[in-house]
Amino acid sequence: MRDRQVSRGARRAREFEAFVAGAAGRLLHTATLLTAEAPAANPRARRLLTLTLAHTYAGWDRLLGEDPYDCARQYLATRFARATWHPYGALGHARRPDPQNPLAALAPRERLILVLRLYEGVAEEQAAALLGLPTERVRAICDRATATLLHPARPPAPRAMGRKAVSP
Repeated sequence: MRDRQVSRGARRAREFEAFVAGAAGRLLHTATLLTAEAPAANPRARRLLTLTLAHTYAGWDRLLGEDPYDCARQYLATRFARATWHPYGALGHARRPDPQNPLAALAPRERLILVLRLYEGVAEEQAAALLGLPTERVRAICDRATATLLHPARPPAPRAMGRKAVSP
């Protein structure tokens, strides 16, 4: 009996290691996009990835034929969404996104929907179900976020210095 438990645990560990080897890089990139941090300095994204992998490992035996990447991505997205509602929650203190990152111009919910839809390829209906939003709302948020990225607001024009106002 003990030998069977040991071999089952070893098999579970090998399967999970293989999953992490194949999926951790993409999940970290997704988390970095969500947090809008710089790829070289992304502590919130790394914390989000660690929480996601720990949750996935804890439920590994209960997956029963489900796609582990899909389950991990769902947890990553919901954990990020919850952390944006509670900025001092599990991801640490709220930080401003990297100003060099184009996604920094988006609100967290816009980033979440845009990353799920465009980077991860999640269908509108699935994203809506995951986030508890109507499909039309997900479409509108995604369209607005895409427009913001494609047509960023221009910075205000510099004021001319040295000119005196002429009074009548």
